[in-house]
Amino acid sequence: MPKNTSVAAHLRRLLELLAAGAPAEDFGAVATEARRVGAGADDLAEIEQATQAALRVHSALRQHQRREAELTALFDTAGDLAALRDLDAVLRSIVRRARMLLGTDTAYLTLPDEEAGDTFMRVTDGSVSVLFQNLRLQLGEGLGGLVAQTARPYATPDYRTDERFHHTHSIDAGVLDEGLVAILGVPLLLGSGSGGKVIGALFAADRTPRTFSPDEVALLCSLANHAAIAIDTAKAMTDARVALAELAEANAVIRERSAAMQRAEESHDRLSDLVLRGGDVADVAAAVADLLQGDVTVFDAGGWPLTETARGADRAGGGGGAVGGGSAHDATGVDGSGGPAPAGAAAAVVRAAEDSRATAHAVLHDGRWVCAALAGQEMLGSLVLSGRPDLDGPDRRLFERSSVVTSLLLLLRRSVAETENRVRGDLITDLLTAPDRDPAGLVARGRNLGIDLNRPHLVLVASTGADVRERLAGAAVQYLFGTGSVSAEHAGTVMLVPAGGTAPGGAARAAAEQLTHLVGAPVTVAGAGPAAGPRALADAHAEAARCLQALHVLGRRGAGGSAGELGFLGVLLGKDHDVGGFVAATLGPLLEYDERRGTQLVRTLAAYFGCGGSLTRAKEELHVHINTVVQRLDRIQAILGPGWNSPEHALELQLALRLRLLSLS
Repeated sequence: MPKNTSVAAHLRRLLELLAAGAPAEDFGAVATEARRVGAGADDLAEIEQATQAALRVHSALRQHQRREAELTALFDTAGDLAALRDLDAVLRSIVRRARMLLGTDTAYLTLPDEEAGDTFMRVTDGSVSVLFQNLRLQLGEGLGGLVAQTARPYATPDYRTDERFHHTHSIDAGVLDEGLVAILGVPLLLGSGSGGKVIGALFAADRTPRTFSPDEVALLCSLANHAAIAIDTAKAMTDARVALAELAEANAVIRERSAAMQRAEESHDRLSDLVLRGGDVADVAAAVADLLQGDVTVFDAGGWPLTETARGADRAGGGGGAVGGGSAHDATGVDGSGGPAPAGAAAAVVRAAEDSRATAHAVLHDGRWVCAALAGQEMLGSLVLSGRPDLDGPDRRLFERSSVVTSLLLLLRRSVAETENRVRGDLITDLLTAPDRDPAGLVARGRNLGIDLNRPHLVLVASTGADVRERLAGAAVQYLFGTGSVSAEHAGTVMLVPAGGTAPGGAARAAAEQLTHLVGAPVTVAGAGPAAGPRALADAHAEAARCLQALHVLGRRGAGGSAGELGFLGVLLGKDHDVGGFVAATLGPLLEYDERRGTQLVRTLAAYFGCGGSLTRAKEELHVHINTVVQRLDRIQAILGPGWNSPEHALELQLALRLRLLSLS
């Protein structure tokens, strides 16, 4: 066989192995076969180099396949959570996926027992030991007790010999009976930062020694986050069932006492049916407004409106409880003018809601009823009812019970929004770090998450002080809540992709105002776009980031804007950096005049500015008579207009002169 033909055959064999997804050890057999058939030293060296390249490609393919499987599992878990029906089924699914993705012999999940003060096995997968399945751990005992106590992940390649953990007879006996050696455990956390609460732990374990990689730890942490949300949502559903049971009990009392109470019972049924049919917060506000014949607005915990003002049918002149178009701020009662400052309106709502929480009842504030929407003692928002200052007992109780239904919907929306935003945040991170790696794949992932990256989107970048930076991501989620938009942390800032809009400056200012209120500290926001497609969106983010830096340099902390609103700075910060176009637009008429007439107006203008506006120094610089300088300046005014030496125009002229000088040097 000719030399080149022999090498080609072996290289073709390597490609066939890659296409077939053969195991790594099969690739070494190609070089062995080449030696067997007597290939020359040069050919063997070429084949071995090709084998190493094929192994690298094989490793990359395996890594991509694994990452795809991990993302699929996370998407499936998020889907299970969104359609939550059975907590045990969701937890079993998460534990099973943890075992499958990490390729371990077993996986399990523990939850705390508040009464006993320890933790217990809730779900296991792959376990064969009854003793292990019934283990209970005190805080600080074993690997699992340390995870629950410190809220940090821990991994050990061999638990039985690892002295970092407090070994007890019962735990060691259970681990030995199960035959476990390598163990990885991560906490189930609700919330983030120092305020996070550990509600359990998720584990993956092998019966042989093994070192868990950082990627495997991160994957198990992601699954643990989903499990924590599932448990929290289930508790919220339980609270909702209790609340609905209380509504039913109140309806029974109302039926027994009076005809007015019969109407209240029907109202409760209407709200319950609204929730069961998938109604939203705005639907509840419209229904309550119709039932109580008033105007109802739902606000978030910070006093910002989540819905427009819903008007009752009688007050709206018919409409059956549809959401009206009035300003949500009309319901705050700050000054009765219908146009109070948003910050003042928000503060008034928050104060009234705090009074409602303290009394556990609706309160009358400036002629409007305010009722807090709570989850335990956590303030989720409030309902404000105007037009009914004489709200009687049964109707007042109906209004108060409506806040319970609203709390349920706000809890469910928040849980689903947190899950969706986490997954969407992964997409945004990939979009910004590698927009050109797989643009079609990014677009497909976005479409699966309800984001069409090929449609024009505005891009906002927000930042705040380091001492309150951890609040900004949560505030962004709250700001975009219910809008179908997405946000994600990136490089110490938060990127927001709001739905709709064509004016980046206006969107940035609106976001800066509300985010500042939600964070409790100045938040600066820069906008860019609209942009469509992964690369254009990444470029828009880069432009917005540069604009954000400029806003900080200019001392506009807590403001919002875009590059196009920064005058000549916008030219320097914009995507295309059209410096030549800026110079031509600013000095073009003078350059054309000089070229056509052979004059020196541009040189005279540069000398005039360079001498601080002194005619005497300018004529010495130009070596002409002072009258010549005056005549040339008059000609410049005739060409550029009487405002050529105003501060703003003069600054642009000086910048254009310097940029032209740089381009000529």
